[in-house]
Amino acid sequence: MKKKTVAVFMAAAMTAALVSGCGGSDAAGSGEAVTEETAQETSGEEASGTETAEAEETAAAESGAEEGAVYKVGIVQYVDDASLNQIEAAIEAELDAKAAELGVTFDYSDYTYNGQADSTTLNQIATELIASEVDVIVPIATPTAMIMQNATADNQIPVVFSAVSDPVGAGLVASLDSPGSNITGTSDALNTEAVMDLMFAADPDIQKVGLLYNKSEDSSKAPIEEAKAYCEAKGVEVLEKTGTTNDEISLAADALIAGGVDAVFTPTDNTVMTAELAIYEKFIDAGVPHYTGADSFALNGAFLGFGVNYVDLGTATADMVVEILVDGADPADMAVVMLDNGIATVNTQTAEAIGLDYSVFEGMCAEVKETVTAEEFE
Repeated sequence: MKKKTVAVFMAAAMTAALVSGCGGSDAAGSGEAVTEETAQETSGEEASGTETAEAEETAAAESGAEEGAVYKVGIVQYVDDASLNQIEAAIEAELDAKAAELGVTFDYSDYTYNGQADSTTLNQIATELIASEVDVIVPIATPTAMIMQNATADNQIPVVFSAVSDPVGAGLVASLDSPGSNITGTSDALNTEAVMDLMFAADPDIQKVGLLYNKSEDSSKAPIEEAKAYCEAKGVEVLEKTGTTNDEISLAADALIAGGVDAVFTPTDNTVMTAELAIYEKFIDAGVPHYTGADSFALNGAFLGFGVNYVDLGTATADMVVEILVDGADPADMAVVMLDNGIATVNTQTAEAIGLDYSVFEGMCAEVKETVTAEEFE
């Protein structure tokens, strides 16, 4: 609301300035010239306005959009964390852009919720969205998507998930190419081997790797097994510690440090992600780098986050929503979108604190980004 207020105020101020400028001394001294210029400008503005209107009508016609149509979009975020917040903001921004382009309205402001990692709350949200007769539900993160899938099994409201690491393993879709039901979406599947390669490139002498995750999160299961296999092939010892709450994750981090691990790996685990700000200093004090499956971990203090661009992921999710609502696409036939996974985000403050040189990462991944510790992305 504040942004809208500021925008209106600025527009009014600019209008006043323009009116004041038109009444200046130059206008009084050359009334005829000003009249001709004004007529030309007015004509140009009308032409420009006509062209813009025609472009919007063309875009709407090509997409099959009914001008003025209103679509109810339910957006359900699993929990507050930097990456998921990025995704939600990107979804909303893209829906707004598409609405302006197509001459329709995507009403999400009345149907956006946060489940705060509570399954009871998420089920209540699902019930509310169904009662509100939304046209589509957009769950962010695997646990949210699974609950929304169950809630729409009978009514078949389209579901477009975002940031689901293993859609097939979670039982959300029959296959990535042909989901087969009312649900599809975008995946942030993690390239575990690439993360482990970075870990051992930075320190080839690692003898023990800690695995920190929530064993009840489906998104963590496959990457953890992949990390175990990787370490086993190298003859490196593995120490696993898990937790389901911030306090348990904090105790698990203490146990890994006490167990003498040389590095810690966490996949795209939302439980650990929300606890990162509370544990990153433990790892820094122990000189243990934390390698993780999303950039928000690095933003919140971990040494490295690896994965997709979450703004791009959110944008792609919104585009799929538009295809379904406006173009009439069937989720059952829409392949799950897999983004390129290869961006390494390094927390430079943490790297300096533990004395780890990350220049070796150049050339090992698609991009190396730098960040410093904060709660949210700007």
